[in-house]
Amino acid sequence: MASGVTVNDDVIKVFNDMKVRKSSTPEEIKKRKKAVLFCLSDDKKQIIVEETKQILVGDIGDTVEDPYTSFVKLLPLNDCRYALYDATYETKESKKEDLVFIFWAPESAPLKSKMIYASSKDAIKKKFTGIKHEWQVNGLDDIKDRSTLGEKLGGNVVVSLEGKPL
Repeated sequence: MASGVTVNDDVIKVFNDMKVRKSSTPEEIKKRKKAVLFCLSDDKKQIIVEETKQILVGDIGDTVEDPYTSFVKLLPLNDCRYALYDATYETKESKKEDLVFIFWAPESAPLKSKMIYASSKDAIKKKFTGIKHEWQVNGLDDIKDRSTLGEKLGGNVVVSLEGKPL
């Protein structure tokens, strides 16, 4: 069931910037988003970028020690969100980077919020072409352990995530 919610152009721009890995200067790479949250606008008509809820590649090693843990801390405990997380991981064979689309719908979120986010998910997903990994998370227990994301990315072949062994 569609909710009639539209996706703000900034959301699409953020997605395209995260998806395209063009060769960039070190300064441009630092500005690239590692993780970003999207929320509904106050009038519940648009999906927008949640400006203060993001991690830039340049923050890692500076203000952000572990991007995965920092990302989990951005998620609101009592409301839903959509998120993009640029996962860097290793399998036994190679290093990989993949965007993961996350639908955060904690048990403690209000029912109305869960319903509108669930019914609007297709609107944002349609704009995010080429996403290989989608993950619905219903609480901190599902997401706080990085090995759960490792399993989503490649099952038991993933040996590390963000440089940390699983």
